[in-house]
Amino acid sequence: MATKTQRNERRSDALSKERIVEAAIEILDTDGESALTFRALTARLATGSGAIYHHVANKNDLLVAATDDVIARAVTDVAEETDPREAIRGIASGVFDAIDAHPWVGTQLSREPWQSAIMQIFEGIGQQLQALGVPERAQFNSASALVSYILGLAAQYSAGARLLARETDRSAFLATVTERWMQGDPANHPFLRQVATQLPEHDDREQFLAGIDLFLAGVTTVR
Repeated sequence: MATKTQRNERRSDALSKERIVEAAIEILDTDGESALTFRALTARLATGSGAIYHHVANKNDLLVAATDDVIARAVTDVAEETDPREAIRGIASGVFDAIDAHPWVGTQLSREPWQSAIMQIFEGIGQQLQALGVPERAQFNSASALVSYILGLAAQYSAGARLLARETDRSAFLATVTERWMQGDPANHPFLRQVATQLPEHDDREQFLAGIDLFLAGVTTVR
């Protein structure tokens, strides 16, 4: 009897929505979105498709749940007692790191502006802007600007995932882009030619957070 109970407990754990989402994330991280099928899930979880459909309706539902899980950890990991500016930087860097570690998240975030993962980001940023003392009349615009900037990263990574093979060498790719910038007409692209040499060595994360700092510098002047 005890053995049967233990087996039922193990089966229940394996077929929980949390376990299904965990398995989906593993597949997405390893092989990309095209590899995420219910057949692949049933093989990984050693169960039938009916048991999975009991928790998620379809692939889109599964992608939403997986994205929610990743973004929730990025947003809620910021300590409540953190200074609002540092909390906003923490949320932004958390989302950056999540998209960097899980490129498929960027693709998902670029699809539906009303999805719950975006609502989580918006809420996290908005609460910190309130704590920062941004006037109510400016809170929506300020939060929208910051979230749009963060989602711009998502769109960028989404485009990169579509255009570039997973094994693409970053240094070689940036060297190619730099060369193209340098070949531009000096009369039409003087700025690009000037900054082109910085492109190969720049750090994406540092550059992204520098943009967040620019937003914060502007937001704190709103009264």
